[in-house]
Amino acid sequence: MATDTAAGPYGDLPATHREIHLAERPTGALTEEHFTVVEAPVPSPGPGQLLVRNRYMTVVAVMRTLMSDANLPMPAYEVNRPLWGPVIGEVIAAPGAAAGGRIEPGTLVQHHDSWREYAAVDADAAKPLDLAALPDPAAHLSQALTAWAAVVEAAEVRPGETAFVSGAAGGVGCMAGQMLRLHGAGRVIGSTGSRRKADYLVNELGYDAVVIRGAGSIEGQLREAAPDGIDVVFDTVGGEQLRAALAVANRRARFAIVGALSGQLDGEGKQALVEIDTLQLLARGIELRGITLLDHLDSVPAWTREIGRAMADGKLTFPHVRYAGLDRAPAALVELIEGRHIGTVVVEL
Repeated sequence: MATDTAAGPYGDLPATHREIHLAERPTGALTEEHFTVVEAPVPSPGPGQLLVRNRYMTVVAVMRTLMSDANLPMPAYEVNRPLWGPVIGEVIAAPGAAAGGRIEPGTLVQHHDSWREYAAVDADAAKPLDLAALPDPAAHLSQALTAWAAVVEAAEVRPGETAFVSGAAGGVGCMAGQMLRLHGAGRVIGSTGSRRKADYLVNELGYDAVVIRGAGSIEGQLREAAPDGIDVVFDTVGGEQLRAALAVANRRARFAIVGALSGQLDGEGKQALVEIDTLQLLARGIELRGITLLDHLDSVPAWTREIGRAMADGKLTFPHVRYAGLDRAPAALVELIEGRHIGTVVVEL
């Protein structure tokens, strides 16, 4: 970032800051060449806005989908414009008109104008962090809310049931397995792409068994890991893994569909097609429910309290990897999509 500063109504601020723009829409594998670092003037907050210095952001697989023209309940990224996503920042300036002055300078807030060092954020879109409930600011970027909503409100896991989490080493999968155990699952099975990740899931996160992609039939491995069938499925992948889980599912099994990695990471990020025998769904009373975070934002306070208590009690961890510097964000996303990491990927700005 440029070191020149300018004294203004909000103190000494840099004259410019860095933003990461989408240089072009990828048509194949995502690379760092699809991004560009741009120097831009530090924004000035308008009426009802806050000036925020971003501190922590996360990269997630759906960002690859947003680079295409996929049909999602959120706008696609624009070429030659900054990307966006979940971010934690410190309020630098809070004009009196913003949110009635309820957010003071120095407050840490979560918003969605990431991939840049400073942001002018609508006060209504900035949510102050409850650091008393969850002290680590970066942990507020975990995908535990998605896991919590799917486990508690969709899958409705019951004591002693057998659960399967596809994509278990990802940011949401790492939290889902732990959440299922917290809510009474008797046996938790995951899937991942390597023995290294499988060992981590078993040894560090308490999974009972792991299906490894590429190590044979997914359905065959799943039947061996769950000889009595599966009651709850937390699916982040779709494709072959969803088909296998349907084949092994018990009567009245509940499926929470929270992701579609088989389509998001295939180079285009537009579709995740899977053939399903709907007659079998009817005959066996299987429920499929799609879960999106946008429908559960009112659960944030309850989620924050539960996750904070579980972390404080040592019953839940926040697996993640951190990168230092905004310029590392493109590499962080590329490596996430290539499957190099376990858990959430956080970039410290």
